[in-house]
Amino acid sequence: MRSLAAKLTLAFLIVGVAGALVVAILMSQQTRDAFDRFILQSYQRDIVDRLAAYYETYGSWDEITGASPPRMNPRYRSSREGGDDRPLDLFTVANQDGQVILAGTQYPLGTQLDSETLTNAVPVEVSGQAVGYVLFSEQPQRVSTVAGSLEANFLASMRRAVIWGALAAVLLAFVLGLILARTISRPLRELTGATQRMAAGELGIQVPVRTQDEVGELAASFNHMSSDLAQATQSRRQLTADIAHDLRTPLSVILGYTEALSDGKLTGAPETYDVMHNEAQHLSHLVDDLRLLSLADTGELPLNRRPVAPQDLLERTAAAHQPQASKKEIELQVDAAPALPEIEVDPERMAQVLNNLVSNAIRHTPRDGRVTLSAAQQNGDILLSVTDTGSGISDDDLPYIFNRFYRGDQARRQNGESGLGLAIARSIVHAHGGTISADSAIGTGSTFTVTLPI
Repeated sequence: MRSLAAKLTLAFLIVGVAGALVVAILMSQQTRDAFDRFILQSYQRDIVDRLAAYYETYGSWDEITGASPPRMNPRYRSSREGGDDRPLDLFTVANQDGQVILAGTQYPLGTQLDSETLTNAVPVEVSGQAVGYVLFSEQPQRVSTVAGSLEANFLASMRRAVIWGALAAVLLAFVLGLILARTISRPLRELTGATQRMAAGELGIQVPVRTQDEVGELAASFNHMSSDLAQATQSRRQLTADIAHDLRTPLSVILGYTEALSDGKLTGAPETYDVMHNEAQHLSHLVDDLRLLSLADTGELPLNRRPVAPQDLLERTAAAHQPQASKKEIELQVDAAPALPEIEVDPERMAQVLNNLVSNAIRHTPRDGRVTLSAAQQNGDILLSVTDTGSGISDDDLPYIFNRFYRGDQARRQNGESGLGLAIARSIVHAHGGTISADSAIGTGSTFTVTLPI
């Protein structure tokens, strides 16, 4: 039996049958016991009432030994272990003084009963006074009834009700088990089919989430995994294409010049060698950036951490870019809050992050603009910000600017740039346990914020 639905249905059916049998047996036993108690209690009340009527009729117990004593209806009998099946007439009668006047199986005629024995006897009352006592000598294990009597018919109807109830419970357990088994196995079959299609190369498959239980959580997790896998595959393909594109341009330039030089179509000149050298540097820069990203992705980026004052980082960056800012007549200023605590960072790596942000800010800020480097403390973090008054970033491009090789304008290429600067900055910041974010508006400017723990 390989089907999960069949296994679950069988399991529910077995539980239902077992439960129905247990309930049926218990109900039958309890019903019969309650019925026997009712018959015995009726028998005792009948004996006491008939003895009271006897005393009220004759006024004494003088003639009871010679009279035929009141007996139980013969259709109620006592079933004993030994197979003996006799009428339920085993009782002893004593008068008001405690002397046995009608012998049973335990006490002979004339026996004087003590007060402790009489406390267990049932009093026979006439006009509110006890005129005698009845001692029932045994409690039968089972009371049998004559076939065809009302009591026998009642027990038979109860047995039929229990049997039909048990059969209905088994049928209901089977139906509910079948429904529940299909409900559980259906999403699992869908997941199995989706995983098989994914193994065949079809990515991004989604399965319906039908419930909110553990199976529904499994389906939702599969959908999330499938989407992430499809996105990662697409990103990998795009990354490969972007790398090939960025490598092709400088290689084409170098190959073109070397081929022309080899064929004698071009003579060696300093300008030619400068172009070839710049393209080779571009290739080297791109390879170094890719290696840096690879180390960051695998958690192997070396960091030489030491305590550094945030203001020192900003002033170092501002000093490095001051000539570039002055050339474009851009105001470059540092605005750091006083008495900021030091942060444990690799100064060279963080300088690489800030250099990238400031260089981009200067590049996109027009003349007479302003670039501000600021530092502040917020709760347990230090915030390093680079704010410019440049052209800004559109809302469509803002969520993707930290992606590798992402360009809002696919035709725009920066001379000597690999297109990985912001991706590298994010990887370095993440390696320090921090975050980097951007806030921008077209025509107003941009603010890049690096958040680092103190």
